[in-house]
Amino acid sequence: MLKLALCLFALGLLAIVAIFLIPVFSDGEPGLWLYFAAMLTPLGFLLAVAFALFSGRRAR
Repeated sequence: MLKLALCLFALGLLAIVAIFLIPVFSDGEPGLWLYFAAMLTPLGFLLAVAFALFSGRRAR
């Protein structure tokens, strides 16, 4: 689950970088799919937090 969370987070960050770089290198606007892909960042973050909470040490 942690690898999935990290992959989603990384893909979201790449989408955010692409959103900012597309107008710099071309006259076009970023596609709507990039904005949806950017939403993978908080999803990956939430999955990583959930993994940390569920895999932590148990109370005695």
